[in-house]
Amino acid sequence: MSQYFESPLFGVTITIIAFFFGKYINQKTKKAIFNPILIATALIIMLLINLNIDYEIYNKGGSIISFFIAPATVVLAVPLYKNIHLLKGRWISILIGITTGSLAGLVTIFVLCRAFGIDDIIMISMFPKSTTAAISLDLAKSIGGLPNLAVIFTAIAGISGNILGEYVFKLFRIKDRISKGVSFGTASHVLGTAKAMEIGEVEGALSSLSITVAGIISVFLIPWFMSIIGI
Repeated sequence: MSQYFESPLFGVTITIIAFFFGKYINQKTKKAIFNPILIATALIIMLLINLNIDYEIYNKGGSIISFFIAPATVVLAVPLYKNIHLLKGRWISILIGITTGSLAGLVTIFVLCRAFGIDDIIMISMFPKSTTAAISLDLAKSIGGLPNLAVIFTAIAGISGNILGEYVFKLFRIKDRISKGVSFGTASHVLGTAKAMEIGEVEGALSSLSITVAGIISVFLIPWFMSIIGI
């Protein structure tokens, strides 16, 4: 059995099983709080702790699944291509919206971290949270943050956006489909886009566009913001 734990097959197997179990619970309850990824993450953590298995051992297989994050993100361009006409006459407002959303996220992190006395290294690791895991990992390295911590914050941003996004739209009475898509992609990257696609193809298309644009903007925006706040 210990040899099986050492195999990459172990990480792949438990990740897939945990996700489908989470998806089953989500479909049965029909509650946003029972997010498949959130459930799968909790199950995997409990399993590793109870079996006393190091994360590095699990990640031999988990990293194989992580490899497909980038190709899966590229595939999101398909619904965008089908709805490319939506950008006509609105691309400037969309670009402004994505930039404003990205900057608002940085300002919020800075203010809250200063208010609660959180260390700069942790704050820096939070800055790329609204980009995809593939981008946040490398971006965190380049700005002096902790890559593993950045990935955790990225996952939290994605899961929370996936769960709470629709409630926020209802609370503020946001009904425009393009606005919803841009919000999901800018704030919650791939996981937000997954929820946007559940809502509608237009929302999914604009969300997938926002992931790419927000990622590119963040590469330049975060270092500039850090220079402004003196870090």
